[in-house]
Amino acid sequence: MKFFVTGGSGFIGSAVVDELVSHGHQVVGLARSDESAAKLEKAGAEVIKGGLEDLDALKKGARESDGILHLGFIHDFTKFAHSCKVDEAAIDTFISELEGTNKPFIYTAGLAGLQHKGDSSASETDVPVVDTSSDFGLRTANELKALKSHSKGIRSMVMRLPPTVHGAGDQGFVTQLINIADKKKVSYYIGEGQNIWPAIHRRDAAVLYRLAAEKGVAGAAYHAVHENLETKKIAGAIGKILDVPVESIEPAKATEALGFFGIVFALNVRVSNEKTLNELGPWAPKEIALLDDIQKNYKVSDAQYMKF
Repeated sequence: MKFFVTGGSGFIGSAVVDELVSHGHQVVGLARSDESAAKLEKAGAEVIKGGLEDLDALKKGARESDGILHLGFIHDFTKFAHSCKVDEAAIDTFISELEGTNKPFIYTAGLAGLQHKGDSSASETDVPVVDTSSDFGLRTANELKALKSHSKGIRSMVMRLPPTVHGAGDQGFVTQLINIADKKKVSYYIGEGQNIWPAIHRRDAAVLYRLAAEKGVAGAAYHAVHENLETKKIAGAIGKILDVPVESIEPAKATEALGFFGIVFALNVRVSNEKTLNELGPWAPKEIALLDDIQKNYKVSDAQYMKF
């Protein structure tokens, strides 16, 4: 099959492209820059030049492929509402082009909107609540729009990713927490540190994207999760590699100490992936787990992740 991939030169998307190509699929990737195009071509993919705001490029990719894996998103939180509107226009374009074809359309979402309290786990059938008081609700609304498009004769699905997708080249939350701990000379967890962060290695997540494209069920949400970890353990691993103390901080002071990441690190996102394994399996993670990855492969970085 031939798949159109947005975000295919990115941290997760590049692993997805590699996974698809290595299993005999053709890939055409959206590339905004010459650098991105070169990465895609090196991985064995064809290239369509353009960005997420180039709707003609998106239409071309949809028409010339057997399905779409949409991982692209403009990660600028200072203009988050605009990023969500660009994303919505891309979804509308894909739905218009795919309507009635039964082609797969995989939309990428996050698990943070499925917070649960106590020991309960959010399942794939749980629906995130659209928070109309926040711009973050726009992204959730986009997820629901993409998921509901299966009623238009599209094999639409959502792949929900955890706050931490890790591996070589990670510039995400763990890298930022390491940088903060290095500057403050202490690795913080919030409260008792028993709130849960799910995690998965980028290459293990890529396998699930491929399996969803090949055999995923229309209208399904899938959870790309390897493990559910207490945040205290993540802070402990960071403290160990930096040789700094690991301390609790009161929730009320988390934002003062950690900035935006204090909000994120306080999330409680315990999730189940039982339905994912039943529909996409057999699947089992093969890559290194997060705590071991931090110990062996992470360090202080000058990485720039998102603008807040």
